[in-house]
Amino acid sequence: MPDSLTARRPITRRGFTACLLAAPFCAARAGAAPVKSLETPITRFGAVADDRTVNTAAIQKTIDHVAGQGGGTVVVPPGVFVSGALFLKPKVNLHLARGAVLKCSTDLSNFPPQRTRIEGHFAPSFNPALINANGCDGLKISGEGTLDGAGRPVWDLFWKLRNAAPDPHNFANIGVPRARLALIEQSRGVTVEGVTFKDSQFWNLHLYRCRDVTVRAARFEVPDDYKQAPSTDGIDLDSCQHVTIEDCYFSVTDDCIAAKGSKGPRALEDKDSPPVEHVRVRNCEFRRGHGVLTLGSEATLVRDIVVENCRVGGGVANVAVLKLRADTPQHYEDIHFRGLTLDSERGLIIAVRPWTQYFDMKGAPPPKSIVRNISLVGIKGRFGTFGRIAPNPGQTEIADILIRDVDVTLEKPALEVSGAKNLRLENVIVNGKLLAPT
Repeated sequence: MPDSLTARRPITRRGFTACLLAAPFCAARAGAAPVKSLETPITRFGAVADDRTVNTAAIQKTIDHVAGQGGGTVVVPPGVFVSGALFLKPKVNLHLARGAVLKCSTDLSNFPPQRTRIEGHFAPSFNPALINANGCDGLKISGEGTLDGAGRPVWDLFWKLRNAAPDPHNFANIGVPRARLALIEQSRGVTVEGVTFKDSQFWNLHLYRCRDVTVRAARFEVPDDYKQAPSTDGIDLDSCQHVTIEDCYFSVTDDCIAAKGSKGPRALEDKDSPPVEHVRVRNCEFRRGHGVLTLGSEATLVRDIVVENCRVGGGVANVAVLKLRADTPQHYEDIHFRGLTLDSERGLIIAVRPWTQYFDMKGAPPPKSIVRNISLVGIKGRFGTFGRIAPNPGQTEIADILIRDVDVTLEKPALEVSGAKNLRLENVIVNGKLLAPT
């Protein structure tokens, strides 16, 4: 690999002098990045690529060995390697070579329940992910290989149990054991690049309390022939700051990207759930999913989000989704969509409206929420309908929404608006005519 080749390259006298002079600056830049370029394939410790053997112990032994050597990269070579939950360590990266598949076991005993962050709180006993990393500053997960959740039998079981429940609408997502593909927690300087996330049993990439994250040229996919793979969010930004998502591809059946945090009437007191803020999404393709960007289902403070220069295809149900929970104080501010090209016959471009699933006031009075400074600028193409903007009555203050330079063809041209102050429509053309709110 390039890093290894660089490490072996001889140093000239001039180069040696330059290194000495630059040493203080190099040390300052290094930060928490891995200091070694050691690469260790999981086959060295007995992992077998037969799409059958559960390789958890062999792969974890590889991770532990690399950590013990001071850091480096665990390499998954070509082939299908089945595994249960794996736990990365600081200064240990993961690389999936082209043709490599790291596949979830569908025997959930290989994902023993533990305390884990999920759905805006810490569940005392739920399954970990396939890849787990906590406090791994500088982590890099890279390569052209695949993380495969093998989700179909788990999805089938979920729907069987949900449909048999007394109240299917409020059937708990964590009522069925299932694994996310990756959970990265409390880590800075994270890069996820090139990897395909496929058929996840639950969320694909869950980032919790991470900062300075780049997700680049990754793919998030479920099969086209599966109508609704439950909770297969592409990326969940849970209490994260300074995140860039670029050149990615989404074809899932839940939210493509979701901003998440805490929930409930005392959510603002939750010190484990800082704001989601300073997020940039650009040059991505959204082919299928419930929403391009969804704020909620669990969220309190979300601000400074920009989605720009993206393509939205026919399998996407909505573009901008701001879920308003009547049981949670929420503050959504500075959320901007610009330069989007739409190509669908269905769906809402914007949906700011009440959301009542799993509603629980816990005996508290209704909390107040704010939605402010939202914009849609430079949108073109075709879609289903413009959408709806409405508050939880008496609870939500909605203000300062700008829709500008839009030229779209819609099946249903109406934009339904209630309870919003200072809504501005500037050069908004729908089906060849200027649009006015109704």
